Formats: sequence, structure tokens, C-alpha cells
Amino acid sequence: MNTKSYFFQSFAIVALAFIAFIGFKQVLPDKIFSDSKIDSKNVLIDSLLLESVANDSLSPKSDSIAEIERQEAQQKINFDASEGIEFPSETFDNYKGYQYLISFYEKLYQLEHNPQAKVRIAYYGDSMTDGDLIVQDVRANYQQRFGGNGVGFVPITSESAASRGSVKSSYSKNWKTQSYLNVKRPTNPFGVNGHVFYANDTKNQTWVQYEAGLSKFSTSLDNPTLFYGKSHRKGNVNFIIGKDTIRKTLNPNNLVNTMKVASGSIKSFKANFVQADSIPIYGFNFDNGTGVHVDNFSQRGNSGLPISIFDSAVMQSFNNTLKYDLIILHYGTNVLNYGTKNYYWYEKGMKKVVNKIRESFPGVSILIVSTADKSTKYDLEMKTDSAVVPLMKAQKRYALETESGFVNLYTLMGGDGSMVKWADETPAKANKDYTHFNQRGAKAIGNLLYEQLNKGYEQYKALREKRDVVADKPRTVRKAKADSVAVKKDSINE
Repeated sequence: MNTKSYFFQSFAIVALAFIAFIGFKQVLPDKIFSDSKIDSKNVLIDSLLLESVANDSLSPKSDSIAEIERQEAQQKINFDASEGIEFPSETFDNYKGYQYLISFYEKLYQLEHNPQAKVRIAYYGDSMTDGDLIVQDVRANYQQRFGGNGVGFVPITSESAASRGSVKSSYSKNWKTQSYLNVKRPTNPFGVNGHVFYANDTKNQTWVQYEAGLSKFSTSLDNPTLFYGKSHRKGNVNFIIGKDTIRKTLNPNNLVNTMKVASGSIKSFKANFVQADSIPIYGFNFDNGTGVHVDNFSQRGNSGLPISIFDSAVMQSFNNTLKYDLIILHYGTNVLNYGTKNYYWYEKGMKKVVNKIRESFPGVSILIVSTADKSTKYDLEMKTDSAVVPLMKAQKRYALETESGFVNLYTLMGGDGSMVKWADETPAKANKDYTHFNQRGAKAIGNLLYEQLNKGYEQYKALREKRDVVADKPRTVRKAKADSVAVKKDSINE
């Protein structure tokens, strides 16, 4: 056989094999092939998630899980009164845990009666909240009702900087970044957003630039403030505001340091870092000092587990300035992809995360947001992925066990088959990966989240007012008796 004919024969075999593979793929049952397209350049791997999956050997067996779920179905959840307020009992199926959000609700109540007060929320999430999706709508709802301007804390660099509309940012490409997603022992502690940045290019200018967005409550950069960490050497930063350049010295003496760029509101500025290569830089905060402020700490590929490696002392230092009242954990998308329906290992890991948050932000309320619906192809039909409900129940379980509030995003958006509906309806509210919401869907989800939180707040106000009326009754009775005695004395004297 000559070389030419051998080549064509080999080519024909490869072509037939490829065609057979494509045909075979279409008739295979259940999910074997992923229908989502992945941009490998943007895929980040959560090292703690991979480690937890690899070490998972202690999870209970299927029959044990079935027994746990049977007991949960019969469970009645009664709450202990806090500050004289006790929410009605719940079942596991309808668990929301408003009781555990009382301190947050009290701060909202105080703000509602004093417009100069301030409430702050940290919203930790994965790609679902990338580009400020969902979070910007939660923020807008709160600021519409309670006041407040500004987008909150913004990192130096971000994968979603170009697509985020609530604030515009650009930066030089020579920033060195360490992320809690794939670095366990950073050179310096991570900031509150799980990152630390270094302007360590001494030959080229390292800069970041911010411009106010177009959203209703973020049309200016309010009180822009730089946050940076501790170092043995000082540095400099030049702030360019319009035609003016303001040179300032970075004094990295404390675990967390702040530097105000300008007082009041500006539209944009640029920060050039000079001889600051040893100083950990965290980001800028933008808020007007009153009302509600919501920070978006999204990270693609995140399971939530990396929060457990936060440095508590550094987080407490951040909290001394930012003063958080509610921390939201919104994860699940990246936990569904490991071929398991037993999430005991994830429950165990996320309990550590919640404990780390309580240690780092004393007195803060915590809210767990479950996985949304996700669809996968089974027998040529897109259906709810079989891992969604087991993960949602695991998230509800650790929310209950850690005394955290809970939002069941799966049922909130419609339950079984809802992602197919959201992606296929016109106009669509989700992407064709049947996993992520588009802007229209993200807005709907943000509104649903706010509505559930606000429903709890309205219940809290009613319970609070009832408590105050009951507490006031003894005083009223005592006063009435005292008045009666006074009248009798007056009668006797007369």
C-alpha cells in the first residue's frame, strides 16, 4: 500500500469514528456530556473544594441520608426569644430563620427612624453575582426604601470589571494578585473581598481608575477611600482628579489602613501607585455614610469554602471601619459539578465558614442563599439536575444548624424545571447554559431576595411593636394605681 492511499484510508477511519461518536452521543441516556460551553481562560479552580471532595470519606450512606430526611420532615423548629421577640415556629421544608436576623432587622428599624444611621451588608457569591448581577438589585431596593448612595467596596482588579455597570473601572495589567480561591498562604493576609493586590512593578506605572456608573444610586463616587494593609516600608500614591494631582504617602502601620481620596462626591479619579511594591492593597470603598450599603464580593469558581482561611484579626480590623450588620453567602453553582448527591462534606466545610464569619465579624447576622435550579440533559430532554435538591437541602441543613437565615432560591424561582422555563421563555431570563441568569433574570432574583428579607422585616416590626405594648402595660397599670392613690389622699386632705 503506498503512502498516499494509506493517508486517505486513515483519514476516512478518523472521520467515520467522529461521525459515529456524534451520533452515539445523541442517543446516550442520562447526563454524560456537558452541554455548557466553558471558556478555559476564565475558569478558576477552588482548591479547597477539590480538596474537600478528594477527602470525602466520612459521608453517611444513602440509607442514613434517607433517615435524616425522614426525621427532618417531622421536625418542628421552635425559636428561643431574642430581645423579647419570638418568631412563629417553622418546619424544615419552610425554614427561613427570620429569628436569626433580628439584629439586622433592628438596625434597619433604627435606620428607618433615624435617616443619619447606617446599615451595611456583605454579599459573598460566585459567578451568579458576577458583574454585580443580583446584588445591584438588592442594593437598589434597600437604598430606594432606606436611603444611601454608593456601590460600596470595590476591588482593584476583577474579571467582571468590563461588564459591571454600577461602577466602571480599568487598571494596568501589571498588578500582582493573590486570591483565596487558589492560594492558601498569601504573602500578606487577604482583604475582606478575599484578594490582596500588589503594585510590584517598579519599572512601569501601576494604576487603577474608577468612574461612577449609571445606576440610580451610584451616579457619583461618594467619599472614595483606599484600604491597604501592613508593611515595613512606606509608599506613595498619586490621585488624579480632573486636572488636579494629589500626592499622598501610604503609612502601612496597622493591619488595615485607610486613606480618603476626597470628601464628598466626585465622578472619577485615577490612582497611580509609586514605590508601593511591598504594601498589600485591598480596594476602594464608595458610600455617602448614611442609609444602606451593599458590598459585592463575587468570585467565579467559588464554593464559599475559601472564606474559612480568612485572617480573623484582619477581618475585625476591616469591620471596625465598615461595620457589617448582615453577611450573605450565596453559593452552589460550582458545587453541583462533582457527580455526587451526598453533600455531607460540604455541610461540614460551610459550618466552619459560618464559624469563621462569626469570629471575624462579631454580632453579625448571617443569611444563606441556596443554589438556584440548574438543568441538565437527560434522555434528550433538559430537566432539573438531580444534584440540585440534595445540595439545597444540605445548605438548608447547615443554615439551621448554624442559626443562620435561609433563602431557598430553588423554590423561590419556581422549583422543579424552572431554569428551563426561565431560559426558554420569551423574553428569556436565563442563559442557554441553563445555569446562569441574564440581566433580566438577575433583576427578578434580586427583587425576590429583597421581598423575602423585607417580609421578615415587616414581621419583625409587628412583633417588636407588640412586645413594646406588652412591656408598656405594667407601667400604665402602675401609673393608674399611683394616680388613684393620689386622688384618695387628696380627698382625705380635703
